[in-house]
Amino acid sequence: MSIAKTLAVVSTALMLTVPTLSLAQPERDVQQEEANRTLVVNFYNQFFNEHETEQSSSVLAQDYIQHNPEVPDGKAPFVDYFAGYFQKNPDYQSEIVRSAADGDLVWLHVHSTNGEEDRGEAVVDIFRVEDGMIVEHWDVIQPVPEDAANDNTMF
Repeated sequence: MSIAKTLAVVSTALMLTVPTLSLAQPERDVQQEEANRTLVVNFYNQFFNEHETEQSSSVLAQDYIQHNPEVPDGKAPFVDYFAGYFQKNPDYQSEIVRSAADGDLVWLHVHSTNGEEDRGEAVVDIFRVEDGMIVEHWDVIQPVPEDAANDNTMF
């Protein structure tokens, strides 16, 4: 076999192998993902629906990272912020419509309301869990409009 043919064969083999290697996914630990999802759902219901801020926050890391620009970082500032919020808004509720987990991340799709007359907000909360503790949070919040351009709900 000539050098040109050998190089062509090796190049072709590498081109076929590299994409396969780069697309390889680590094996998922579905049991751990479900444990993370359960931890977050239980925390969320107890904290945001029962307004039990002290006991439920036992699963928050002391150095909890918050990406919502209106809420401070850290476990104690987070708890203090919402304890005050719930005192001013005792009817605040957050119905978890769906949830999912992938690796150390847990997603919640939530309908939050502040009283029976409130249309509320559609919220997607993303939590990162590490060693059985919630260590980080992101959210995206959108008001539920009175009128929509389609017949679909936000939930």
